[in-house]
Amino acid sequence: MTTTETSCGPTDTPDDVDIPAMRERYAAERAKRLRPDGGDQYLELEGEYAEFAEVDPYTPRTERDPVVEDAEVVILGGGFAGLLAGAYLKKAGVTGIRVIEMAGDFGGVWYWNRFPGIQCDNDAYCYIPLLEELGFMPSKKFADGAEIFGHCRNIGKHFGLYDGALFSTQVRELWWEDGTQRWRIGTDRGDDIRARFVVMAQGSYNRPKLPGIPGIKEYRDAGGHVFHSARWDYDYTGGDADGGLHKLADKRVALVGTGATGIQLVPHLGRDAQQLYVFQRTPSSVDARTNPPTDPQWAASLRPGWQEERKRNFHNWSPFVGVVFGEPDLVCDFWTELGRNLTARIAALPDPAAATIEQIMEFREEEDYKIMERLRRRVAEIVEDPETAEALKPYYRFMCKRPTSSEHYLATFNRPNVTLVDVSESQGVERLTDKGIVADGVEFEVDCVIFASGFEISTEIRRRFAIESITGRDGLSLFDHWRDDYKTLHGMTSRGFPNQFFMGFIQGGVSANTTAMFEQQAQHIAYLIAEAQKRGATVVEPTQEAQDSWVRTVRELSIDNSAFELSCTPGYYNNEGRGGAVRNGAFLGDFYSPGFYAFDELIDEWRKRGDLDGLELS
Repeated sequence: MTTTETSCGPTDTPDDVDIPAMRERYAAERAKRLRPDGGDQYLELEGEYAEFAEVDPYTPRTERDPVVEDAEVVILGGGFAGLLAGAYLKKAGVTGIRVIEMAGDFGGVWYWNRFPGIQCDNDAYCYIPLLEELGFMPSKKFADGAEIFGHCRNIGKHFGLYDGALFSTQVRELWWEDGTQRWRIGTDRGDDIRARFVVMAQGSYNRPKLPGIPGIKEYRDAGGHVFHSARWDYDYTGGDADGGLHKLADKRVALVGTGATGIQLVPHLGRDAQQLYVFQRTPSSVDARTNPPTDPQWAASLRPGWQEERKRNFHNWSPFVGVVFGEPDLVCDFWTELGRNLTARIAALPDPAAATIEQIMEFREEEDYKIMERLRRRVAEIVEDPETAEALKPYYRFMCKRPTSSEHYLATFNRPNVTLVDVSESQGVERLTDKGIVADGVEFEVDCVIFASGFEISTEIRRRFAIESITGRDGLSLFDHWRDDYKTLHGMTSRGFPNQFFMGFIQGGVSANTTAMFEQQAQHIAYLIAEAQKRGATVVEPTQEAQDSWVRTVRELSIDNSAFELSCTPGYYNNEGRGGAVRNGAFLGDFYSPGFYAFDELIDEWRKRGDLDGLELS
């Protein structure tokens, strides 16, 4: 496939899948991985573990005087969410913007994640925002991390966001002062910033987490080397994001984690390390990846508005929607396969328009099982050792775990220096010792342990925001206010927290393309702040009635995904196997189930009315 192709059809999948037997197998695979501690199995990176998150290996920390000032808007976070918030505020004519970011530059996840082999793992032409506005075209479908990081920096330059940026700065506390009607922001630099408006833009992959494995400190004290993949230590490994980890040639390395990061890491570690042990709790689904350069003729043929068209197309064909008639699939990859196959299945009916919801859901489940069986057979075709191949096969529904693609991951397990250690039966690694790492009672002596164990995505809000306290009016803690469920208007404002705006998976539209969500939210928040300024309002927040109504709307329209969530193996998509019972602990939280673009139309119409219905301005 090349980037000049504009459509593709259904894929060939096996017809001989014993679905009842697979349901039983899936349930068994789930059961053996369930842990009673759920998300609490992961260490919070504080105290002696704080350096795993807060030490920046790429930008030396330089001392500066504390900033004491009044600011109009402070954006917390400088990844895509914060950059888009800043960009849309500037486009709305808002000035006096500060961005506070704990990293040494803009980029967020693309600043921190510089591990070998890092690439975008979905369509870069959709994922990377503001391509047309900045005149940038990704070099390939799955762009390299360095390219995306460079684009983040260019967004910051294009919109003048560097002028008001405080980098290498961690917000510690945030509280509302009724007397000044401003937010007070305290940081680890001693700053005291009084902000009229605050935009919470920490993003979804803000802070690393470690599995709660005993012995990490003891292993380090004995001379073992440990780091998280989001804080890659090239001084230890050598090489760069393209690989060439020459300093590992005499090192025995343990990699803990086989999610999206692990899939990209393993080929480089397997090639360069003397010995690589890969510790796997749950295998990822790994499809083929073709990643040709962007065709210049295709790029030249694109008309204004092409990126928005492609983003909408991707959303329509993604697993969040999945049945599309009269529109070609422009993305044509593993993310849209289920939609293509399901659409073809329905189109083959004598009367497709007569298909019932129940029939469509039945077909969807069957096509899901067929795709996963195709992926399991791909493992068997590539991996030579039958035992290793069986352990690498994913036994769960598509989208239970983030789908991945790679041309080299599976084949790396054919190398004599690479060993897969399946820890599914023991529910994870047992402990670290002075010499190495223990799993299923076996000690593996290693020189280095690398944790590719993900981020604070589905843990409690306090941990995800990485701020010690957020206090609204009358001493109300946001962490207490949202402990059991979200309370917002349109997912972006909350009663009791005036002039504060939220970005992320909170009671709004959900898309498979995360940056499209951030852009939608940034546009709406910029409108709210600009309108408050135009109308001379000092404070803006939702009325209690409007907030209650929105929460009720979200609840009443919600789709019960609990059966699907609770059929999945544990992971951050399903709150480590507990589903969405604790709403703000689930990956998606509450969301507007009629759809991402339905939500877009709803808030667009709300803005067009111009009456700011449901907001209280004073």
